[in-house]
Amino acid sequence: MTNKPATNSGIDRTQLVGAAFLMATSAIGPGFLTQTATFTEQLGATFGFVILVSVILALVAQLNIWRIISVTGLHGQEVANQVLPGLGVFISFLVAFGGMVFNIGNVGGSALGLNVIFGLDTSLGVVISAALAIFIFANKSAADIMDRLTTILGAIMILLIAYVMFATQPPVGQALKRTLAPDVFPHQAILTLVGGTVGGYITFSGAHRLLATGKAGEDHLPQYMGSAKLGMAASSLVRVLLFLAILGVVSKGQSLDPSNPAADAFLLGAGPLGYKFFGVVLFAAGVSSVIGCAYTSVSFLTDIKWVRDHRNKAIIAFILLAALVMIIVGQPATLLVLAGSVNGLILPFTLGAMLIASRKKDIVGDYKHPQVLFILGVLVVVATAVVGVRSLSGLAALFQ
Repeated sequence: MTNKPATNSGIDRTQLVGAAFLMATSAIGPGFLTQTATFTEQLGATFGFVILVSVILALVAQLNIWRIISVTGLHGQEVANQVLPGLGVFISFLVAFGGMVFNIGNVGGSALGLNVIFGLDTSLGVVISAALAIFIFANKSAADIMDRLTTILGAIMILLIAYVMFATQPPVGQALKRTLAPDVFPHQAILTLVGGTVGGYITFSGAHRLLATGKAGEDHLPQYMGSAKLGMAASSLVRVLLFLAILGVVSKGQSLDPSNPAADAFLLGAGPLGYKFFGVVLFAAGVSSVIGCAYTSVSFLTDIKWVRDHRNKAIIAFILLAALVMIIVGQPATLLVLAGSVNGLILPFTLGAMLIASRKKDIVGDYKHPQVLFILGVLVVVATAVVGVRSLSGLAALFQ
């Protein structure tokens, strides 16, 4: 049995809320904002169906993975290596690669936010955004700062997006109808949104943060689950609010600027104030996602001795590389959509490994994983694998 012993004391409330919002703000980063604007313009009210599917798939994936992480006291890649030697290494590569693609888009998204607020050049915005994130991890109290900052930024995003949603007056009845009865089945949109909100590193972000407190084991399972549910509630609320806000614009026949579609939606829907509000939302989403992505992606590389011994330096290097690529490559909006698709393809591997682990007594000990969660998890693995394969042809179209 490889379970790490549980500690007697509970996890601090600030850490539990911080882990929840680390996951939530990672799931509602610039990629999600851009993806929602892009696909809502393409699909209209039917995008509500994509939101519903993504929330269900995300909930199943999160609850399964957080449970196994909590019970074993092991990082995702450590669990995978016990399922099959070398599998954790393979998953670590996939997550780190997907996380880097995502973080390139994240730092670009935060730069777009600064452009909206202050009119700054995108390259300068990238430098400022990366510098802020690096400053956090250069601090000895990086974890505590991260917990509080992601919670504050998450609350700001919810409030400002809610304001714009009410301003755009979306057709709620039509949205509800198409959410339950879509007129098409959008494979690419589902894969991209699932990847952008639960794929790759995102599923593990909050659970890995709680592991860093040194408290795990079956005794702490209720706390892990409470944190996971809080994070899912926050991210789901933002998904619905943002979809409705943008639907209120595109349902009136207005076209969005492809270079920054979400910002344009807020400008058209709520005027100059809404436009500035969105700049704040985009910057907050970008910075919090840069932090969460770098923190979690590096947590998958701790088998490397230098990374394990110099974790904050590795996180800083991860952020610097993403910023450099963003300045050279550009195309933040396209990269954000691509990042979601790439991470969506990773989910079947990561969730599949966790589900196999849940059935191995030498990994989870005497813990009994809920049968319903296991079955639903298998369905999610199959569904995301099928959708991922069917959507591969759509990835190339993003750059045409």
